[in-house]
Amino acid sequence: MIRAALLALLALFVSTTNGAAQDGSDAQGDPGTGQVERQILVMLRMAAPHFRPGENYAGSYDVGAGHAARRRVAADLARKYGLKMLADWPMPSLGVECYVMEVQQGADTAQVAQTVSRDTRAEWVQPMALFRSLGHDDPLYEVQPAASEWHLAELHKVSTGRRIVVAEVDSGVEASHPDLAGQVQATENFVPGNAYSGEQHGTAVAGIVAGIADNHIGIAGVAPGARLMVLRACWQTGDTAACSSFTLARALQFALDRGVRVINLSVTGPPDRLLNELLDVAVGRGATIVVAADPEQAQGGFPASHPGVLAVATDDATDVPWLLAPGRDVPTTLPGARFGFVSGSSFAAAHVSGLVALMMQLSPGLTAAQARDALATKAVHVDGGLATRQAGRIDTCAVFARLTGSCTCSCTSADGVSAYTPR
Repeated sequence: MIRAALLALLALFVSTTNGAAQDGSDAQGDPGTGQVERQILVMLRMAAPHFRPGENYAGSYDVGAGHAARRRVAADLARKYGLKMLADWPMPSLGVECYVMEVQQGADTAQVAQTVSRDTRAEWVQPMALFRSLGHDDPLYEVQPAASEWHLAELHKVSTGRRIVVAEVDSGVEASHPDLAGQVQATENFVPGNAYSGEQHGTAVAGIVAGIADNHIGIAGVAPGARLMVLRACWQTGDTAACSSFTLARALQFALDRGVRVINLSVTGPPDRLLNELLDVAVGRGATIVVAADPEQAQGGFPASHPGVLAVATDDATDVPWLLAPGRDVPTTLPGARFGFVSGSSFAAAHVSGLVALMMQLSPGLTAAQARDALATKAVHVDGGLATRQAGRIDTCAVFARLTGSCTCSCTSADGVSAYTPR
């Protein structure tokens, strides 16, 4: 009866508000998918911090003579190679300033990038890449997989992710949604020429990570005590979200500047040097970066293939090397104060970002490597005793037992064996 009532309630939300929400997302439009194919990124080297002219000690990014000089160099490069300067942004963690330039209509973007890269004034040059989310709306079903499979109610007795900030690099989140009100600590928009708004993919990810618990409506997020830093680097395109190298890089730099320890990056795309180097910095600084793996691409695609990230696929995947989490028919928040079901690796990754927040509340000094090891722990019987093995499907009871030294949840893992107990 309870399940039937929940299904009816969710169906009512969708049927009464679906048209308005779709109109809103369509009105957003695509702020440059076609243009992305004609854009290149030109990196100019910044001086070492103590040599930057015009720098002060208030955290500015070389806004004086150094920036002006680089901008003149960028303008000269644009004139020389027939490019149009569109935007620029400092990437101090890499020691470069990034300029977005558009090639002429009909020109081969990759060839132009290669030509400009031979100019000694450029640190490096690359074509702009386009990334997309991994997931789409599905018809409503009547279960929240993590509630039972991950024993959420029992986990929440010892941790809700309180005081942990998760940076969500995605499309916009509807912060006023009744199951997200107060959960969004900050929002930043890194999509040029496109106003911030609550969008489908970002709002769905947000609900899975940090939806409010015990408010008598909707769902309970994996980490309802956590707070979200929403970094809009993507824009909604139908049922998925699209992002560019530049928008993602700006968002990652923002998260790095603020020392965020958990970053959710539910997108996939081609290998990208700028993002690769920023991820190297983030991993080096100890950030836990949770990304979506695409089973249809070699090594899960990029950034799932990047060393040091937590790559996640849906738990119905087989013979894959990544962590597996609920990602099919997941009820979550949608724009227009709605609820609906979603599927895809994007949403499996959101589950793991929430779980990492729970783990960090329990163990504040938890490193990314320790989180990875704990998440891969699963309990088994060996010769009448208990041991652990590494497995893709996450056993949250075993994870929490390893972190707390005691039995946190049902003490029986998903496959029926006793959960891990420290010796």
